[in-house]
Amino acid sequence: MSFSEGVEDFRPTHVVPQEGLPAWETPDVSYPTVPLDAFLPVQLLSRRGDWGEVLCANGWSAWVDGRLLVSVPQPPPTATGRTPGRAEDPGPQLERASASLERYRRAVAELAAGRTDGEAFRRSVRGLRAGIVIDGESVWLYDVAAGRWMYGDGTRMTTYAAVAGPGAPPVPGAPPAPASPPGPVPSAPPDPLAVQLDVEPEPQPELGHAPTRIVDKPGPGGA
Repeated sequence: MSFSEGVEDFRPTHVVPQEGLPAWETPDVSYPTVPLDAFLPVQLLSRRGDWGEVLCANGWSAWVDGRLLVSVPQPPPTATGRTPGRAEDPGPQLERASASLERYRRAVAELAAGRTDGEAFRRSVRGLRAGIVIDGESVWLYDVAAGRWMYGDGTRMTTYAAVAGPGAPPVPGAPPAPASPPGPVPSAPPDPLAVQLDVEPEPQPELGHAPTRIVDKPGPGGA
């Protein structure tokens, strides 16, 4: 974390989610620094992949998981202003989810009709990942490229949860798993987003001697 003397005209663009945020001196998890407090206003200075460089009102700056920052409402764009970005418009995410669903539907139909076998089916859907839950006006969409869940109310999208830490690609073949909501968003989505956990067996204690063996007691005369 670095410090700049006197931040003039500080204009927060985001706030830290209600759980707070881990912070790093550089966009590298090897250099952690003091975490940011919940609901702290910050100004997003730059992005580098999943990372976001933020500036605090007191002049401190740090790198955080930019996907988890909660946007502060800004004035509506003017005719000459910027257009809504991909993270704000649910349309592109919905189109990608629809295309993935259609691709999977066609593969299933081919398998059910006997026009393909199990191995060909697995090859045709290998690497395909999609996630969507619709509950009335609320929608949760999985952003494959960024490895995060997005929440939308029909007008704009905001990050709901990140699957992995900043800079870490999603685990291949693993189901996307939502985490705790990073900001003031609705409660957890319905059951279809249930997390699947891979539980490793508890390690067994190592024996400090050879295993005990049961032997027959010798009879009279050593027989």
